[in-house]
Amino acid sequence: MTAIRRLRIIDTEDEVKAPISGAAIRVAIATQDMQNLNAHFGSAKKFAIYDVTKTGWNLIETVAFDTVSDQRGTHAAGGEDRIGPKVAALAGCHLLFCLAIGGPSAAKVVSAKIHPIKVAEPQPMEAVLERTRVMLNGAPPPWLRKVLAGAGAGAAPAKPSFADDE
Repeated sequence: MTAIRRLRIIDTEDEVKAPISGAAIRVAIATQDMQNLNAHFGSAKKFAIYDVTKTGWNLIETVAFDTVSDQRGTHAAGGEDRIGPKVAALAGCHLLFCLAIGGPSAAKVVSAKIHPIKVAEPQPMEAVLERTRVMLNGAPPPWLRKVLAGAGAGAAPAKPSFADDE
């Protein structure tokens, strides 16, 4: 059985956070070091989960896994399901940023209503979060408008029509 550890961030009056306002989308970032987006979905030791709005972002939770695949996507023998627990741990997220994700894993993520986004090169998590914040402030691309509509984040009409997505 895969061991999963969760670290949740709890607001206190003494805590100073970047101000955020408005509806948030929940973003998961695959990481090995909690500084960078630098992991494939299957090999990610941790996922940093943030709420991102038009004005900023806050770390909500970190989910850590004891058993992961290697960076090449090689899975351990024995048939242990390492994907299902990861998908379940990301429930409630709208976007998932990772370096790579295999077809079966992507299908499970999408069926959990999480939109996977592959990023070509490792990069600081802050850059990913800032790009997401900027997209929310401008004209979000069609795929993000669909996510926003499904998330009820208020940035898109309730029943969007995307002629360019058909």
